[in-house]
Amino acid sequence: MQPPPSLFPERAERQRIEDWLTGELIDTVERTARNRVAPALSAEEVRSALRRFDFIEPVPVRPLLSWTLDALERGIVHLTHPRYFGLFNPAPVFPAECADRLVAALNPQLASSGTSPAAVEIEAHVIRAVAARTGLAPGAGGHFTSGGSEANCTSLLCALTRQQPGFAERGSRAFSGDPVIYTSQECHIAWLKIAHQVGIGRSALHLVPTDARGRLLPESLRGLIAQDRALGCVPVMIVSTAGTTGAGAIDPLQECADIARAEGIWHHVDAAWGGALIASDRLRPLLHGIESADSVTVDAHKWFATTMGCGMILIRDPQILPRVFQIQTHFMPSNVVGHDPYVTTAQWSRRFMGLRLFLALASAGWAGYATHVERAVELTQSIAAQLEARSWRTLNEPRLAVLNTVPPAPSRDVRELVRLVVASGSAWVAPTRFGGLDAVRVCVTHGRSDESDAAALVAALEAAR
Repeated sequence: MQPPPSLFPERAERQRIEDWLTGELIDTVERTARNRVAPALSAEEVRSALRRFDFIEPVPVRPLLSWTLDALERGIVHLTHPRYFGLFNPAPVFPAECADRLVAALNPQLASSGTSPAAVEIEAHVIRAVAARTGLAPGAGGHFTSGGSEANCTSLLCALTRQQPGFAERGSRAFSGDPVIYTSQECHIAWLKIAHQVGIGRSALHLVPTDARGRLLPESLRGLIAQDRALGCVPVMIVSTAGTTGAGAIDPLQECADIARAEGIWHHVDAAWGGALIASDRLRPLLHGIESADSVTVDAHKWFATTMGCGMILIRDPQILPRVFQIQTHFMPSNVVGHDPYVTTAQWSRRFMGLRLFLALASAGWAGYATHVERAVELTQSIAAQLEARSWRTLNEPRLAVLNTVPPAPSRDVRELVRLVVASGSAWVAPTRFGGLDAVRVCVTHGRSDESDAAALVAALEAAR
């Protein structure tokens, strides 16, 4: 019995389809830059079209790919559009796209260094380089993750295990009181899910007030820790944010590190977005204190602009990782403590994610990424200046390419204004709230957005208000 040719085509047929698909993808990306940013298809229209695919009658691969490309072209928000000024989801850099093609074709399994020594070593090399650039001491390590949530979850598991070694066997029952963690009220709210996931409960997350710039207040943090200790709670970790989602604020990293050290607890920096500043000698000082952290999260699929699903957790003392994740099994080809990913990470079978950043960093260097990051900051500041010239008010400090802006009165409600801009298809922005005010959130994420795109955004905002 022969394998289905649609699943395992012969070389000539495969090359014909792949060559055609490469050209179609290039055309699609170019069309996208000229068309709407927001979807043109509704969910109901997509559901209706999907009824033809009953998975009983086979559909030839090429028309199937054509249909899928059309559905995606018309049915998603285009993060690859130069006027997507939205969340922390940049258009991917070309080397990262190439990495996905290589990995898809060879499909290495990264659980074990025994099965994929080249892939494991490439990832470890990149992690060491990023950790060193971050300023962590020699010997720092870590690994790639599916994203910031997994990286942050790993940091909390490390903190709990170091604070109470019995946590690995008994969970939160090993603690003498309720374990608690601290982060600012402007943190990524995924921390609530993480506290739930690790078993300490959502109420274990204690939110610290922020100042007028959206930064965690150290004195309030000290007060909360003292209050919790008096109640019998066990402080475990302080989380500083380097680039809040709403406004791009950076907490006082060194002061938080000093408090953590004095209290004998873990200090983690969630730099999922802002961590890319390490590439720029000019902007790196904004992260002063990050080098003192016990762990750092950086998302390569954010400001480093790889394809989706490429996070990193950096650990000052990576020897904690085997204590958190070590497992023994007879069916794995190796069990190298501290080196095999399946005994040092939360995942088991996983994709070769790190190749995306390896190819991008190797091809552009830190200097190339410095240009990428600095350019985004400068364009964001240009947008702010253009809006201010039209009497819009800037609420935050757009130092991390995130702008919170408010239209002059009289104006529409901000959320309605944002809805109109998005519905027009000319640009994509998001609503946010900062300093008690509803604001338009603008973030430059695309590496090829330019002044013409900035002008188009300003025009769309003015027209909508």
